[in-house]
Amino acid sequence: MSTAKPIGPIRKAWYQWKSIRFPWRKRYLVGLDLQGNTYWEFRLTRGDPSHPDSRFRRIAQYPRSTHFSEVKVSPQWHQWLRYQRRDAPTLDEQAQDLVRREQMKILAAQADARWEAKPSYLDAPGAPGKEKGQPVPPFDTGKNQPQEQAAREASARSEQEQKMAQQKDDPWKRAARSTGPGETWQPEAWNPTSARKR
Repeated sequence: MSTAKPIGPIRKAWYQWKSIRFPWRKRYLVGLDLQGNTYWEFRLTRGDPSHPDSRFRRIAQYPRSTHFSEVKVSPQWHQWLRYQRRDAPTLDEQAQDLVRREQMKILAAQADARWEAKPSYLDAPGAPGKEKGQPVPPFDTGKNQPQEQAAREASARSEQEQKMAQQKDDPWKRAARSTGPGETWQPEAWNPTSARKR
């Protein structure tokens, strides 16, 4: 599956001619993408490979009819342009990536639909069309079920007994009960006296 426009025989021959790496050429065609952009490698100078200007540079050229805001470069070509990838991506690889992206969109839509079908804790309990799950039990079950009421009373008694035991053994409360000489002291107001002039 490819969205690229078919290339005519003359343009195809021209691309093949430009991709041949003759020693006198400074600029070589590396490949095309599905949007019609061309990707090139070039050197500023030929000759000594250790010279900084003899390093291959990589650029993309867009069709003249394309506005700069409409230019889209695929992730594979971005990797190639930034030297993160040695070999240029082929048209087959780009078409497979396009199919993969479309499949991911379909799978994401299916996952969103499954997520929307599940009940949400944020929904109002009596909202129409949201009656899912188990019914809510009555609010005060202690009147209806005496064993629950007895269990609550027993747990309340045991909590009170634990609090009383903690209060008896609390060292801070014992320390507060004992009064020392510094326990009742309160600061007094400062009244300075006037000093003599010399």
